[in-house]
Amino acid sequence: MDANTKSPAPMEALVGHFLGMPPVAALRPQILEWRDGLLRLRAPLDANVNDKGCAFGGSTVSLMTIAAWGLVTLELEQANLAAEVYVADSQIRYLKPVFEDIVVEAGFDTAADRAALVDTLARQGRAGARLRARTLLADGGVAATFSGRYVAIGKAEAS
Repeated sequence: MDANTKSPAPMEALVGHFLGMPPVAALRPQILEWRDGLLRLRAPLDANVNDKGCAFGGSTVSLMTIAAWGLVTLELEQANLAAEVYVADSQIRYLKPVFEDIVVEAGFDTAADRAALVDTLARQGRAGARLRARTLLADGGVAATFSGRYVAIGKAEAS
């Protein structure tokens, strides 16, 4: 974990979530950084390679999806709010193949979305937020973009 990260307890819980989901665990995701409404993950190419020697598109979108899901989860845990987090819808755009480890970065669409997530969940027991993610290349390029809408339902309401 990076020196620029927050308290390790929520991140350790997130790693536990990742390991508890076999399809996610197979990606072998690693948390690189969590700060200021941003989560960065990496997954090794050798665990996510396709028949062309580049990253499997399904792995790329999966990593971006769990990065955004993980960011919502971390932000809520940091605010001491227990909730189930779900992806409601998403869009992906593939721009370039990835011939290196997959590195993704997820963040909220706006700072207002980030603040409203915690506030709305605390007041109403349910909240939604729009997030974005990018697959980053070592040369500074972007290989894929993702946008998604996530919902959080307070655990007292979830059944």
